[in-house]
Amino acid sequence: MKRWAILTVFLYALALVLLTLPVTLVALGNWGKNDMQIGLHEVLKFYANWGYWVWLGVLVAGQALLLLLPINIAERRLPARRPLKIPVIVTAFFLANLCFAGIFSILCTVFTDKAFDYFDLFAVFRSAATPNNNNSGTGTLVTMIFTVLIFWVIWALIFFRNYAQTDEPDALLKRCTRWLLRGSILELIIAVPSHVIVRRRDDCCAPMGTFWGITTGLSVMLLCFGPGVFFLFVERCRKLKPKPTAVEKPVGDGTV
Repeated sequence: MKRWAILTVFLYALALVLLTLPVTLVALGNWGKNDMQIGLHEVLKFYANWGYWVWLGVLVAGQALLLLLPINIAERRLPARRPLKIPVIVTAFFLANLCFAGIFSILCTVFTDKAFDYFDLFAVFRSAATPNNNNSGTGTLVTMIFTVLIFWVIWALIFFRNYAQTDEPDALLKRCTRWLLRGSILELIIAVPSHVIVRRRDDCCAPMGTFWGITTGLSVMLLCFGPGVFFLFVERCRKLKPKPTAVEKPVGDGTV
């Protein structure tokens, strides 16, 4: 079972790597009014960026952790309540990222490039005597991480209190994938129109915010199909496995 799980994780990672090129070209290609129009050469530079591989590693790790419960189910080992916390934590993490990406896409649509400045927790501590002090981006990054952590805790509490202590393993797995799939679709419904709007304007940084929303929604949507693909592999393996033949037992010892 673990081999099929590794294969599922590998296919998920391969799909993300292969989709990076076309999705980026379509989202940031030569069709907007702003100057953010990148070509094939610029997209290939994404693969040399360490941040790209960090996010890819987070997604792959999430897929692997999400497959721990299907492995136990496929091996007919009913897990205790403690292992059921792992899919809950993973699901809450990705739902938190979907919530943040959707909200930030709306902020980029409403406040344009200033959304990055408004989304800065450290701005209130800056001195009013230096209003022209440029934001280095550290405050925005810290605020983003802090917001995701808050959403993560909220979603984890919702799943722990309502589902993790009552649902059976099969029901909990289906519920987690269903929530992630619906959340990713809803987030894409917000992020895609927001991206079109900001690309039609003279925004400079806002398209990157909405583009992040698109990539998050697509990545989580593909992650939802991991358990289903895994069970397809397992079912196929069981069909190909030869059934054990019954051994005939002797009737007597052969003596008269």
